[in-house]
Amino acid sequence: MTLQRQYRRGDTGPAVAEIRSKLTLLGLLAVDSPGGPVDADRGDEAVFDDDVDRAVRHFQQQRALTVDGVVGPETYRQLDEARWRLGDRVLSYSVSHLIVGDDVATLQQRLLDMGFDCGRVDGILGAGTERALRDFQRNYGLRADGTCGPATFRALDRLARTVVGGQPHAMRESELIHRSGPALSGKVVVIDPGHGGGDPGVVAHGLAEADVVWDLARRLEGRLSALGVQAYLTRGLDGDGLVDEEQRAAFANATDADLVISLHSDRNDHPQARGVATFYYGSGSDRFGLRSPTGERFAGLVQRELVARTGMVDCRTHGKAWPLLRSTRMPAVRVELGYLTNPEDAALLTEATFRDQAAESIVVALQRLYLPPEQDEPTGMLRLPAFI
Repeated sequence: MTLQRQYRRGDTGPAVAEIRSKLTLLGLLAVDSPGGPVDADRGDEAVFDDDVDRAVRHFQQQRALTVDGVVGPETYRQLDEARWRLGDRVLSYSVSHLIVGDDVATLQQRLLDMGFDCGRVDGILGAGTERALRDFQRNYGLRADGTCGPATFRALDRLARTVVGGQPHAMRESELIHRSGPALSGKVVVIDPGHGGGDPGVVAHGLAEADVVWDLARRLEGRLSALGVQAYLTRGLDGDGLVDEEQRAAFANATDADLVISLHSDRNDHPQARGVATFYYGSGSDRFGLRSPTGERFAGLVQRELVARTGMVDCRTHGKAWPLLRSTRMPAVRVELGYLTNPEDAALLTEATFRDQAAESIVVALQRLYLPPEQDEPTGMLRLPAFI
């Protein structure tokens, strides 16, 4: 089933019956909760009531999604992924149709625990996971076909009690950063100005989010290029281009970049909400160790520099499972620079000098990511170019 619209409290129908069913399967909604269909043939009577709203919000909090109680395509997709347990289905890699789910995340964690490098635990069965699975099968004397079927399930189950947890991918990411050296020259960065292509994003106080972040992206691109960084923009030179986050992630993966920086501005119904926040790939639960350690570190560096250099309110860093953060093979960070619905933030974002400061802050944070501790300086003090 593909969700064609968003569902929220007060809605009824077969799609709501399906949502209720998934929440019940996950133990988030009581089997006998009122508001469900009387029987399987009467899905039209299912109601998105207060119990469902609470269950959806709980699920969104667990999965590091936007907690709004609304079941849109991303929340529904995650509900579907959460129902799978390792052994429920045969797992194999297909370029045209990637298998995604909690069973894949479990497989990835098991492989990493045993020393087989499948990259980041993200619940997506890609080429790296298949390679690691083949290596495991060869080492265990199984047919190395890259398919996780009954024989492989049994082998994984036998070994599950002999392996210990950890985050070897974190150590690998840290080692890659160390080996690449402190110079920014030669690095590859994808800059993603949010929205565009007919989607203006947030519009408030005479500003459109797509226009603000496009200008910021061009300033950031110029500074990076001057330092020898190969910078790619996910929008064309006219400011239009890809809109869908999965498309943007695919574009970034095709460039084999070192990092992705996604630029946005926020909104809130309360006009006093203001400040800057940064986001990295990380779930609300550490059940599978779902996070990008380098992304988390870079998000923290960007946040610190932006707050120190611009004086914006510190809304801190947060792990999220949004598609662009999750689907990129390299670490990705999303910057929410101010609230356009706040008059003070909007006034700042109109100023060219402020956008220059913001771009400089991000570049300095990028430099800090690659500097060894002994060459780093206090937040807000590092100046470029120093390590071209």
